[in-house]
Amino acid sequence: MKSRFESSWPRILLAAIATLGITPGMAAAQSAYVKPKFTHAPYGEVRVVVALTSDDRGIQGMKLRNIANTLKAADEWQGRFVVKVVMYGKGLTLLKDPDEATKKQLDGLRARGVQFEVCNNSLMEQGIDFHTLYGVSDEDVVPSGFAEVAYLQAMQHYVADPVN
Repeated sequence: MKSRFESSWPRILLAAIATLGITPGMAAAQSAYVKPKFTHAPYGEVRVVVALTSDDRGIQGMKLRNIANTLKAADEWQGRFVVKVVMYGKGLTLLKDPDEATKKQLDGLRARGVQFEVCNNSLMEQGIDFHTLYGVSDEDVVPSGFAEVAYLQAMQHYVADPVN
């Protein structure tokens, strides 16, 4: 048997909420996006390297979306991002028979200047002919993906990992 308080608490809670002027459905309306009024310094030129070592399509897609969003922000905030995606290990799967939506993303990013580099060590270890990878030419192959990320960092590229 419920106590008098236990059976009446939903009514008490609803009455308290009503005194605040909140009606059912307002929470959803209040959480809608509103563009903030903010300022930011111009981005200028920023060089970024993104390592891709995962065969997880969700992670791959998130990295591509983050790169696209970065380029969009650069357009809005007077910047230019030079982006290199270095794929090694399982990351090469991004370019193995991508679906049409992924091809469209890759083509759009390449058109914006994003470079996709492929690790020769991974090609050898996995027995992959680079010609079978989507959009890859000789110029896109680097000796070692891991070494390339370190080299680019030494050459003033910022390592960004949008998965964290």
